[in-house]
Amino acid sequence: MSPEKRAALRDFFREQLLDDIIPFWLRHGLDREHGGFLHHLDRDGRVYGTDKGVWIQARAVWMLSKLYNTVERNEDWLDAARAGYEFLLRHCFDADGRMFFAVTREGRPLRKRRYLFSEAFTAIACSEYARASGDANALAKAHDVYHGMVHAYRTPGILAPKTDPATRPMQSHAMPMILIATTQELRISSSDPLYDDVIDQSLDAILHSFVHPDIPALLENVGPRGERLDTPAGRLVNPGHAIESAWFLMHEGRHRGDQELITRACDILDWSLELGWDYEYGGLFSFVDVEGLPCEQLEWDMKLWWPHTEALYALLLALHLTGDERYEDWYDRMHDYTFSHFPDSGRGEWFGYLHRDGSVANTMKGGLWKGPFHIPRALWLMWRLLDEKP
Repeated sequence: MSPEKRAALRDFFREQLLDDIIPFWLRHGLDREHGGFLHHLDRDGRVYGTDKGVWIQARAVWMLSKLYNTVERNEDWLDAARAGYEFLLRHCFDADGRMFFAVTREGRPLRKRRYLFSEAFTAIACSEYARASGDANALAKAHDVYHGMVHAYRTPGILAPKTDPATRPMQSHAMPMILIATTQELRISSSDPLYDDVIDQSLDAILHSFVHPDIPALLENVGPRGERLDTPAGRLVNPGHAIESAWFLMHEGRHRGDQELITRACDILDWSLELGWDYEYGGLFSFVDVEGLPCEQLEWDMKLWWPHTEALYALLLALHLTGDERYEDWYDRMHDYTFSHFPDSGRGEWFGYLHRDGSVANTMKGGLWKGPFHIPRALWLMWRLLDEKP
C-alpha cells in the first residue's frame, strides 16, 4: 500500500471516528437521568426504546475509556465512561455474581442468559476504565469478573448446556474466541498466571477443534473432540465470527512473535472470505452452510454491519503482517462495499442491516445488538495500525 493511500485512509478513519460515530452516540445515547447508555436509536438518533442491554453498556465504557487512554484526555469521554461504569456496578449484577443480559432504563432486571458475554465485556470495560480513571477498585472488579467468568466456563454444571449433552454433546467457537479477546485486553492492564493458561487453552480449542483445513473452514459448532456434526448447526460458518477470530489470533501471533500462528490466522481469514463473500451482490453473508445446504437462520443472506468492520481490520492487519498484495485487493473490495452501503450520509452513524441486494432493511442506528462498539473499534484499530511503519 502506497504511503499516500495509507495517509489518506488514516485521516479518513480518524475523521469517521471522532467527527461522526462517537459524537452521534454521545449526543443521542448518553442517559443523563438514569446513567448508562440508551441505544435503541432510530435513524435520526431518537430513542425508540429504553431497555438497556448490558453488552452495550460495557462495550461503550470500554470504547470511550480506550479513546481517552490512547487518543486524547477528553473529559467528556471519561465522564460518559464513568456513567456507564457506575450503571453496570449498580444495576447489572445478580445476587449470585453473574450478570444480567438486559435491564430497564432505571436498572431493574429484565433478562439473564446462559452465556458469559455480559461478563466478558464488563471485564474489559472495568480494566480499561481503571487505566483511564486510576480507580484501583475498577481494576479489582475486572479481575473478579474475569475469574468468575473463567470459573463458570470451566466448571461443569454452572452453565446450562445449549443441547442435552447426553444426546448431542457440542461445543461452540464463541467462547474460546471471546476468552482470547477478553484476556488480551486484561493483559494490557495487569498480569495474572491465568491469562496465559486461558489463551493457550482457547488457542488449542480453536486450532484443533473448530478449524477444519479439509473443508476448509472454521466451524461454529463441533463435537467435544472437534468432530464434525452432520446437522445445520454442525455445518454452520459465521463469517463474521471466523474473521474476528482470525485477527484475535493475529494479535496473539504478534504478541508471541509466532509467525506460524499468524499464517494459520491468515488461512482462516482466506477461507472465511471465500465462503462468506457474495459474488453476485457483494458483501458478506451472515451465515453459510459449508455444504451449500439451507441455513436455519432466516437472515443468512443479509449483510450486517459488524462482519464488514471485522473484515476491514483483519485485511489491513494481514496486509501489514504479511505484505501479501492480495490482502490489499480484498481490502479495497471490502472498503468499497462497506462505505458505499452502510454509512448514512448527512444523518450520522451507519445502518446495520441490509437485504442481500444491499438495500436498507432497517433504518435504526442502534438496538439490542448494535451500539458504539464494532464500528468505532474497527476505525480506531485501523487508524492506529496505519500509524505504524509498514
